[in-house]
Amino acid sequence: MGKQSTLDRSILLQAIKESFTKLDPRILWKNPVMLVVEILAVITTYFTIRDIFGHIGSVWFDGQIAIWLWITVLFANFAEALAEGRGKAQAETLRKTRSETIAKKLIGDKTENISASQLRKGDVVLVETGDFIPGDGEVIEGIASVDESAITGESAPVIRESGGDRSSVTGGTRVLSDWIKVQITANPGETFLDRMIGLVESAKRQKTPNEIALTILLIGLTIIFLLAVVTLEPYAVYSGMTVSIPVLAALMVCLIPTTIGGLLSAIGIAGMDRLLKRNVLAMSGRAVEAAGDVGVLLLDKTGTITLGNRMATEFVPAPGVSAQMLADAAQLSSLADETPEGRSIVVLAKEKYNLRERDINSLGANFIPFSAHTRMSGVDLRGREIRKGAIDSIERYLTEKGETMAPEVKSVVEEIAKKGGTPLVVAEDAKALGVIYLKDVIKGGISERFAQLRRMGIKTVMITGDNPLTAAAIAAEAGVDDFLAQATPENKLTLIREYQSKGSLVAMTGDGTNDAPALAQSDVGVAMNSGTQAAKEAGNMVDLDSNPTKLIEIVEIGKQLLMTRGALTTFSIANDIAKYFAIIPALFIVTYPELRVLNIMHLATPQSAILSAVIFNALIIIALVPLALRGIAYRPLGANAILRRNLLIYGLGGLIAPFIGIKLIDMLLVALGLN
Repeated sequence: MGKQSTLDRSILLQAIKESFTKLDPRILWKNPVMLVVEILAVITTYFTIRDIFGHIGSVWFDGQIAIWLWITVLFANFAEALAEGRGKAQAETLRKTRSETIAKKLIGDKTENISASQLRKGDVVLVETGDFIPGDGEVIEGIASVDESAITGESAPVIRESGGDRSSVTGGTRVLSDWIKVQITANPGETFLDRMIGLVESAKRQKTPNEIALTILLIGLTIIFLLAVVTLEPYAVYSGMTVSIPVLAALMVCLIPTTIGGLLSAIGIAGMDRLLKRNVLAMSGRAVEAAGDVGVLLLDKTGTITLGNRMATEFVPAPGVSAQMLADAAQLSSLADETPEGRSIVVLAKEKYNLRERDINSLGANFIPFSAHTRMSGVDLRGREIRKGAIDSIERYLTEKGETMAPEVKSVVEEIAKKGGTPLVVAEDAKALGVIYLKDVIKGGISERFAQLRRMGIKTVMITGDNPLTAAAIAAEAGVDDFLAQATPENKLTLIREYQSKGSLVAMTGDGTNDAPALAQSDVGVAMNSGTQAAKEAGNMVDLDSNPTKLIEIVEIGKQLLMTRGALTTFSIANDIAKYFAIIPALFIVTYPELRVLNIMHLATPQSAILSAVIFNALIIIALVPLALRGIAYRPLGANAILRRNLLIYGLGGLIAPFIGIKLIDMLLVALGLN
């Protein structure tokens, strides 16, 4: 999927244009704080124009206030438009991948070429080498290599076949080899690609519960300050002061939390955009936010915690057999075995015992492939008969030869099983030579990631179909907090509901139809794009790369969203304090000279103080746009540590920065003679 830079020229130009479009009150009412600023800008503009024609008042001063109030609104609109623009640019990239294709619709034993737009849910189509898949569907027959780069951005082709959890295909992808029959699962306009395009156009993003709560708080603060400012006019008349409406408007804008009000929407949109950059499609902003509040992670063992393939880690010889002899026999029996397990046996024998991999063509060997019937594989070579397989298979093989397995070999098999490994017994010429220890290899660094999550207060639970003994061993090595062994769909659902009943938000990944109930029940359900249609419809996120470990990144992005919103809210409230020290003395210093002591910034004149505060109020919004879009740097800290860090950096920083900024603007206004 194409990625767009924040500073892409076309996006910037479009954002500037939409900044003016969003001045429409019918659009701006969704941002109440900025709507108030726009109303004040209109009122100030009216009084400025009135004074121009009436030749009264301080036209130049009032005009500057009006201009900067309009700029404040435009900057807030620009922040939102810029965040939306990146999503719209990605949507346009997706639209380019969608072209009108010809579908080979199957009618009985015949095919009929029709437009893909004519296909309906339930139709069956034939897709052959070089054809584009005409719509979303499930493979009901055949197997094919599919290029999904137009959707996922991943250049490596994937295998799609009927049955199992790799049967789902997406319209717009292309078959590279072989053929498949696909049953269409979505009508035109309802495809996964159509949903993606609609979802990444962030303008349609719904506000999340926390965002709604924060908006209500901002509205409440705005109403309180509005009442305070409105009462100043009769108080000024009573005190014999002269306070113009534009000055009161400037005071109002500086009092209300315009910084967070202007950036709030951009922060939420940018959170979804950060997920999209990692090829994760969030069905709503609510899902992204929920990821930040997750307390429990359910993680599949295979492919998430382990590499997904058992690897040979040790050769354990039987009594009277050297490890070198066992390794030689194990390697010979695995030369034609192209499974990851088989290749790992060859590599281990080479690395540990310096046994070079031999040329299978020059050996003149007869390789015995693995079969479900015998559950063994091996090789017949120059009078040597070598077999490897599960203990019961090799034991049956030895019995047929009139031999028995040594008790020591059985003990080794039991010990490996207790450790969570998989034992493969190797026999040669009716004698058990020993055992190959196959192990689910834990992914590098995964235990450290779990330790980070633990520090953040997140509990990790491993889900596996293994027996409890094996599951316990792997869970202990990986460092997860708990595990669910011999997991069934019912077990997963029960576990999720149990955690939710205790007040925890739960996240999980899945790709199969059997995962659908749990994905639907979880607060953050991440479905793999390679999985079934049922799984994708049940989850509230889809990982286009089908990488189960990405769930950890999703939680981090959700927390980054919450941290960014909290930090900028802290900054917004803190930076209002300096504006009070600028404007309040400027308003009342003539009537109450004692207030001169509050002019700690030593601003030149009352007019300069008011203008400096209004200008800083506008500029700080645009200055914080990159931070709102990029997000606060994520660190795996606990809630208390994050709160202390935010108060120190963004609370104290928000308190100090305006004093410096307002003073510098005041000095510039004096130098330019605009005060």
